[in-house]
Amino acid sequence: GLLGVLFTIPLRRALILEAKLRFPEGVATAEVLKVGARGASDLSAEAVARSLSGVRRLLTAAVIGGLVKLGESGCRLWSEALEGAGALGRTVIYGGVNLSPALIAVGYIVGLNIATVVFLGGALGWLVLLPVLGVMTGLPDGASAPAAARFIWSSQVRYVGIGAMLVGGIWTLTRLRAPIAAGLQQLWNLSGRGGDRPAPSMTEILRTDRDAPLPWLLVPLVVCLLSMVWLYQPVVGSTPVAVLMMGIMAVAAFLFASVAAYMAGLVGSSSNPVSGVTIATILGAALLLVLVLGAGHPTGPAATLLIGAVVCCAAAMGGDNLQDLKTGQLVGATPWKQQIMQVIGVLAGAVVLAPVLSLLQAKYGIGDVTADHPHPLSAPQAMLMAGLATGVFGGKLPWSLVGLGALLGVGIILWDERLRVRGAAWRLPVLAVALGIYLPLKLSAAIFLGGLVAEMVRHRTGGSADESGQAGLLAAAGLVTGEALMGIGLALPIAVAALWPAFPSDPLQIFETPPFGPWPGVLVVGAVVLWLYRSASASARLSQTPGRP
Repeated sequence: GLLGVLFTIPLRRALILEAKLRFPEGVATAEVLKVGARGASDLSAEAVARSLSGVRRLLTAAVIGGLVKLGESGCRLWSEALEGAGALGRTVIYGGVNLSPALIAVGYIVGLNIATVVFLGGALGWLVLLPVLGVMTGLPDGASAPAAARFIWSSQVRYVGIGAMLVGGIWTLTRLRAPIAAGLQQLWNLSGRGGDRPAPSMTEILRTDRDAPLPWLLVPLVVCLLSMVWLYQPVVGSTPVAVLMMGIMAVAAFLFASVAAYMAGLVGSSSNPVSGVTIATILGAALLLVLVLGAGHPTGPAATLLIGAVVCCAAAMGGDNLQDLKTGQLVGATPWKQQIMQVIGVLAGAVVLAPVLSLLQAKYGIGDVTADHPHPLSAPQAMLMAGLATGVFGGKLPWSLVGLGALLGVGIILWDERLRVRGAAWRLPVLAVALGIYLPLKLSAAIFLGGLVAEMVRHRTGGSADESGQAGLLAAAGLVTGEALMGIGLALPIAVAALWPAFPSDPLQIFETPPFGPWPGVLVVGAVVLWLYRSASASARLSQTPGRP
């Protein structure tokens, strides 16, 4: 987690100021703060009315998002997605959309361009690669069409997405090398080591552009790296191998914290491909450790997963922290103060998370079915990563699929460069396409739906997305906030039940299986989409009326 914070310090300038990415959750959070700030700083009747209107819209959206989450996850009144699959000759075809107001809100915030690119990646993975791979490899015996589609995606298509992510991550860092170097140079100058010039005083630098100085970055970085060597050495029983593991971990953490931060700016933290970059890390680390430890080494998979665990945390923190810093940029915060608070946040999270996981492991078990835990928490991503590590050391991994993804990534990069040279308004970011291949199609479809709503609002109001979308941004922010808070609230009974067995872990659950499938959710989410569209459109038209706020 600390590595994720430290690596975002030089990335702030590159991704927020230079790349000018959207950072949807960061923008939404800034809108929330601005609404409150306007009401506090301007007490005129007109300003108070605007502030109250924004607060009402935000709270209304939060209540809507929370109630939808309560109906779907808490009471189990409907399924989480409208999806279906069917046989198509010797293969299977799948389609679906997640019934989540939060995902639709993310699509509204990122806009139609990015939402479409992510959806195109999903369509490539699920509507093209999945049927083709089904014909080539065959379907699992006795599996239903939906189960067969999920099996082919999880066992084959996702590896194509991983290959594309590897190429896309390297390309993204290559494109960002100049602004990242500029950020590091600024930190060097602030420390007084940039040539003969003395370090500029804090008053000589714009307050809103002050990052933490270079020593604040280097000292904790060295401490983190040395502590990793101390942690790895007992596992592999060799100090040189532990140092090698630390080196792999440091390079991968910086690479994929950058990728995760970039993707958070592109499509939001909710779609941050943390599991994808962790899988890529485990793949690369396992290959290098096989060369050093040898195939079949008993500690090889565990050593690989320890590297992946650190990179996973760094990537997750990198994406979230850049959202925080983007919010700070929009509201005029001081970056170095935010970065100190992010370190404190990491420490608080580490203290809280360990006992929570221990409680879940003691009560339910995680991953493996045992006599004590016959119904464990499934942890599908963790099981996939463990299988990947053991697969490399056991010599069983679909390298052809990873290579296919890498070739697709190169092709997408070439196409996007052609669009850039021709000055096209639409671009094709490789990481966004790779993310679409890796994610379930139902998620990218919901994001695409939100992008369509944003474009419809823009056309109806006749203005740019920024001019006509402030009310929509507040509504979208409320939907995300309400659903997230309700999701946390619904998880609390599990922790309480772990401490007090008499307390039911699902006290709100009315049905074990939704009685009417996804259809009530389709009607509810359809109403939410209509409300978002009408609220944003009406507010935008009102703001364009002469004499009205």
